[in-house]
Amino acid sequence: MLEKEIISTVRSYASNNSEKDDIHGFPHVERVHNLCLQLGKELGANMLVLEIAVFLHDIGRIKEKEDLLNRNHAEISAELAIKFLKSKEFDLNEIDIDNIIHSIRSHSFSNNKKPTTLEAKILSDADKLDALGAIGLYRTIGFTIKRKGGVDQVIEHLENKILKLKDKLYLDISKEIAEERELIIYDFYNLLLRQK
Repeated sequence: MLEKEIISTVRSYASNNSEKDDIHGFPHVERVHNLCLQLGKELGANMLVLEIAVFLHDIGRIKEKEDLLNRNHAEISAELAIKFLKSKEFDLNEIDIDNIIHSIRSHSFSNNKKPTTLEAKILSDADKLDALGAIGLYRTIGFTIKRKGGVDQVIEHLENKILKLKDKLYLDISKEIAEERELIIYDFYNLLLRQK
């Protein structure tokens, strides 16, 4: 199967197995994909591995809510990705499959798995960058409202996660992108504290 066909098949599977909202759903996956393309081309990443990993990185979110073991969505996504990849005639070698699965497992802020490959670092950073800037604020507020929270919970989410993301980035190019996006978050956060 040609790389273009592989990516199209993976993208379709991911779209059908992702949440439908802007917060962690397929629109988020597509934004992260665009960032991964930008970073991956600049850094000389294995683009096939990177694109497969980015499309599959959040497919476990739907099942996370019903997981009896309370596993992180990244672990569930990795498990589902292995089954999916093994069921297809993609002709991927074991090293690439291992890298895809490692990238999925290590992308999550809360899964505490450190990315070691370039592709895993790119996916981890791109996922975090989507939580910064104007889109990041939109997602933070949407996430809080979806969980029936209010202003205090938005502040808490910003303090406990979003404002820590820049320090969790691995690549210099990602840190540069984060500079501008983080300013938007800080401005909003400080205004929110003053007006609350």
